[in-house]
Amino acid sequence: MLVLGIESSCDETGVAIYDTAKGVLLAHRLHSQIDLHAAYGGVVPELASRDHIRRLPLLLRETLEAAGLTLGDLDAIAYTAGPGLAGALLVGASVAEALGVALEVPVLPVHHLEGHLLSPLLSANPPTFPFVALLVSGGHTQLMRVAGVGDYVLLGETVDDAAGEAFDKTAKLIGLGYPGGPALAKLALQGTPGRFKLPRPMLHSKDFDFSFSGLKTAVLTAATAQDFREEDKADLAAEFQAAAVDVLVAKSMAALRHTGLKQLVVAGGVGANQVLRAQLDAAAAKRKACVYYPEFELCTDNGAMIAFAGALRFAAGEQGGDGSGRFAVRPRWSLQEIVPPVAA
Repeated sequence: MLVLGIESSCDETGVAIYDTAKGVLLAHRLHSQIDLHAAYGGVVPELASRDHIRRLPLLLRETLEAAGLTLGDLDAIAYTAGPGLAGALLVGASVAEALGVALEVPVLPVHHLEGHLLSPLLSANPPTFPFVALLVSGGHTQLMRVAGVGDYVLLGETVDDAAGEAFDKTAKLIGLGYPGGPALAKLALQGTPGRFKLPRPMLHSKDFDFSFSGLKTAVLTAATAQDFREEDKADLAAEFQAAAVDVLVAKSMAALRHTGLKQLVVAGGVGANQVLRAQLDAAAAKRKACVYYPEFELCTDNGAMIAFAGALRFAAGEQGGDGSGRFAVRPRWSLQEIVPPVAA
């Protein structure tokens, strides 16, 4: 099957085509709305939706041309149905369902986080089931035991801010631009962790949950002190990053010990952080475990992961929509509600 994937859950518009026969991604295109939202310091949902409307037809055409295909060559369509911004999700869903009706091909709604969880399987050196997955992004921080497509057991999650959200909010507290996470990680390279003493929340909680709100508050306290200077920002950024990474690494290794597994998959935008990758690799090596990441270009939201997740479900016999064009998006959608593919 040639499966078209469409991603429009937040501020990135992604389109991709996956070939199940060849087991390869034929082409994918991605547009980021960073410049659009920079002036506001965060994502503006209405602007995001309107930009998806503008970009999707162009990206679809470019992806088909890059793959050497036409719309008539497509066998199935997968799209992100949630979680995400309601208006943004509706754009991708309506385009996908309309194409399904016009082309008379099945259409499958895909869980955004399932796309992230499975994205490392697209890499040149993919993991095999089962594995532990650290899903770490702007909206989610979770540890999962993944036994197969749709077979996910939640081990732990954040009780407040997600890690990526904490990175972004901390960057804003110390006066960095949007998007804050990458800006903070870049500044941290110029600083020295340890000069400021920040907490490692829930590091010794003996469970797999996370908390980053208190860490963010500690940054605020340090950044608003009377003796805090401009040249202190790099050291504070470095300490914040070190604290967040320490917790993520410790919890991930604890999850490997608990499950007895030797494979850790890292997915989501924060998974591109170089310090996090280096420390996870080092900690896993001590346990004779392996860490798997998606390609850098597939760490953020993208159509490739949606096409791939949909392709795996179609290949397992899932049928998709009935071609009626009826659909619903789910801005809030727990990954715990997802089940393995069911053949018709």
